[in-house]
Amino acid sequence: MSIVTIVGRPNVGKSSLFNRMTGSRKAIVDNMPGVTRDRLYAEVEEGDLHFYLVDTGGLLPDSVHPLDELIMRQVKVAIEESDAILFVLDGREGPIGVDRDIALLLRKSGKPVIVVANKMDDPVHENDLWASFGVGFDRVVPVSAEHRRNLEVLFEILQELLPPENARGKEDETLSVALIGRPNVGKSSILNFLAGEERALVSDMPGTTRDAVDSLVELGGRPVRLVDTAGLRKKSHVDSSLEFYSTVRTYQAIDRADVCILVMDGMEFATEQDQRVAGQVLDRGKGLVFLVNKWDLLEKTPKLGDQTRDRIREEFAFATHVPMLFASAVTGRGIEKLPAILLKVAENRNRRISTGKLNRLLKDLLAFEKMPSSRTGKVLRISYCTQVSAAPPSFAFFVNDSRLVNTGFKRHVEKKLRELEDFSGSPLRIFWRTQGRKTE
Repeated sequence: MSIVTIVGRPNVGKSSLFNRMTGSRKAIVDNMPGVTRDRLYAEVEEGDLHFYLVDTGGLLPDSVHPLDELIMRQVKVAIEESDAILFVLDGREGPIGVDRDIALLLRKSGKPVIVVANKMDDPVHENDLWASFGVGFDRVVPVSAEHRRNLEVLFEILQELLPPENARGKEDETLSVALIGRPNVGKSSILNFLAGEERALVSDMPGTTRDAVDSLVELGGRPVRLVDTAGLRKKSHVDSSLEFYSTVRTYQAIDRADVCILVMDGMEFATEQDQRVAGQVLDRGKGLVFLVNKWDLLEKTPKLGDQTRDRIREEFAFATHVPMLFASAVTGRGIEKLPAILLKVAENRNRRISTGKLNRLLKDLLAFEKMPSSRTGKVLRISYCTQVSAAPPSFAFFVNDSRLVNTGFKRHVEKKLRELEDFSGSPLRIFWRTQGRKTE
């Protein structure tokens, strides 16, 4: 699928244009210059036109600030990946010196460029459109991202510029993996290591990643969409609308992921926040992998691995089936094992149990000596069970009275299901239905 990148200086409306074109609010929009730092991908479908749209950070080519230099490197990578560029200007103000510097960068790229003169809310503003031709490109479109004005013209030009779309079957097989966790635990470094290049900003400044950032890579011969997310903070620390939206984006990334990697700092792992987000992942039916990063910084003792593993199992008692990996994104130690683990968890999440195995499970359950019962002596009876869906694996047990099912028995049944097949890393959903009426 083609890639179109939005480029421009800060505060000209790039993220607003991104949101209008994608029909969503995937990019953070804030009146604070420099809000968007990383590349943000989203899929756009407009009639027969399909492409990935990329939002980038505001460019300040002459700035020597370290963060601006990082943004420049990121934008250059995004431009290199692109099939077309949307160069956004403030149409009312017209191009300024920074815009001309960006135009020079774009001309050197050799990529097709459409100048998007934004903030043209009314046709009367188009009297000033001539100024936007001054940056040296032939294609200039006056738009208002806020009011969605003239976006159809933009789509028509893109339809002409972009190469014909190839068959999309392979993209339907893409595995979506989200890297989640607290700020500054190394999520972006892990993404970059897996991608084999610098796809996300890496800085020792906590909170560098604000949006969920998508990167398409191939792992183990399978296309994978890696999503790097902003670090999840405690609610008491979410003290601005910007951080609030970053948290929202993280949970949206979890919702659209198949598997999540919970990255934890080896110096401080299994925190209350880690436990909470792990629970959210499993509650949403997603696969989960624990990755303890910065393992190279720990003082090695003979039982360090076993002690850490036991501590994680104790703190995440609800997720004892989740595989864990000790690694270092800096040295690469352990990361090479991650693709195989991810693909295995994805396979387990889509696994189905044969009817024969379920029948054997039912036989074992009927022989269970501690079947739940009521105070009046009514005993739980199971008529039959079936797997109703996968991703995650979901099972329905038809019983005489679902109100008799207690927590202990639910855990027993899940344990037995996990003994039948490998469901490591995947949650299981079990529904208890009273025959004659549906009850969970």
